Amino acid sequence: MSAEGCWVTDQNDRRYLDFSGGYGVFSLGHRHPKVVAAVKDQLDKIALSSRVFLNPLQARLAHRLAKLCPEGLEYSFFSNSGTEAIEASLKMARLSTGRTGFVSTNGSYHGKTMGSLSVSGRDKYKAPFEPLVAPSQCVPFGDLEALDEALNEEVAAFLLEPIQGEGGIHVADDEYLRGVRDLCTQRGVLFIADEVQCGLCRTGRWFAVDWAGVSPDIMTLAKSLGGGVMPIGATVFNAEAGKAYKGRPLLHTSTFGGNPLACRAALASLEVMENENLAENAFRSGQVLKEGLKRLATSYPDLVRDVRGRGLMLGMEFHEDKFGGSLIFEMVKRNVIAVYTLNQPRVIRFEPPLNVGTREIETALNALQESLAETRRRLGKSE
Repeated sequence: MSAEGCWVTDQNDRRYLDFSGGYGVFSLGHRHPKVVAAVKDQLDKIALSSRVFLNPLQARLAHRLAKLCPEGLEYSFFSNSGTEAIEASLKMARLSTGRTGFVSTNGSYHGKTMGSLSVSGRDKYKAPFEPLVAPSQCVPFGDLEALDEALNEEVAAFLLEPIQGEGGIHVADDEYLRGVRDLCTQRGVLFIADEVQCGLCRTGRWFAVDWAGVSPDIMTLAKSLGGGVMPIGATVFNAEAGKAYKGRPLLHTSTFGGNPLACRAALASLEVMENENLAENAFRSGQVLKEGLKRLATSYPDLVRDVRGRGLMLGMEFHEDKFGGSLIFEMVKRNVIAVYTLNQPRVIRFEPPLNVGTREIETALNALQESLAETRRRLGKSE
C-alpha cells in the first residue's frame, strides 16, 4: 500500500479518495513533502534522546504552541498520543486542585487508557474494565444547567470536546462554551478542552474554542500535530493548572514524549498549516462540502436526518444505524473512504485533508449521491 495527498493506493493499485482523514490525523494529507523532508533530515541528526541533554526542538515546539494557543496557555507537556495527553491533564487537575472527581459529557471520547476511559461517555467501552480509576460523572452535551448541578466541591476538572468527534459531530455553541468557562471559574474547577480531533485548523480556526473566544485551563492536542507522519501528543496548560508541578517535574514524565523526531515533525506541520493558510481553506472548503451534503440530505429525507459540523469536521446523520454501515460500504465500492463515528454509528463523518480541493469534494459528493441512491434501492425505501 501507499498514500500521498488525498489518495490511498491498495495492494492492487486501486486508488481511494480519503475523506476519513485517519480520524483527524491526516489534516495535511498523506506524506506531506515538507513534513517528510523535515523528518528525513532529523533522522540524519538525532531521532530519540534521553533527558540528560536539553532538547532544543522540544523548546521550540513549546514556544510555538504558546504563541498559537488561546491566551494563558503557555506551557506544554509532550507525549505520544491523545489518550496520553488526557492522562497528563487528569493528573495535573488533581494535583493543582487537591480534588479527585471529574465531569465530562455523554457520548464523549477521550481515549482508552484507564484514566481517559474513566472520563469518556460511553458505557460499552467502560463496563468491561470497571472499577475504573477516576470518580467521574457524565452530563448531557450542551446543557449548562446540568453542568451547574454537577460541579460540586469534589470536582477537579470538566472535560469537553468543543466538537464531539466519536459522539457524532456535535458542535458546542459559542454561548455554551462561554458559560462553561464562567462556571468552571466560579467553582474553582479546571476547564480541559480536548482538541485532539477538532484542533489545529480543522474547524476553520486554529482551535475550536477560538470561535467562542474562550481560554481553557488545559488543552489537549495530538493526531494532526505530527503532520500524519509522526505520533505526538501535547498537554498545553496555564500557570494555575501547572503550579503544583513547580519544583517537582518528575511527577509525570514520558520516555519518548517530546522526542526530537516527533517535535521536528510537529514544527514542520505547524509551519505548513500557517504558510498554506489551512484554517482559511478548511473554512471555505468546509462551506462547499457542507452545502453539498445538505443538498443530498434534502434529496434523501427518508435516509438522512441531519448534516452538521464546522469547517472540515462534518457529519451526516441517518435515521437508522444500518444506513451508515451500508453507505460506507457503497462509498468504498466507488473509491471513496468515509467512516462512522465510534459512539454514534448512524453518523458518517467527513474529515478530508485541510488542503482538499473542489474537484476532490465533487468526487466525494458524487460517490455519496450514488451510494445514497443504491442504499435506498437495496433497503427498499421509497423516494
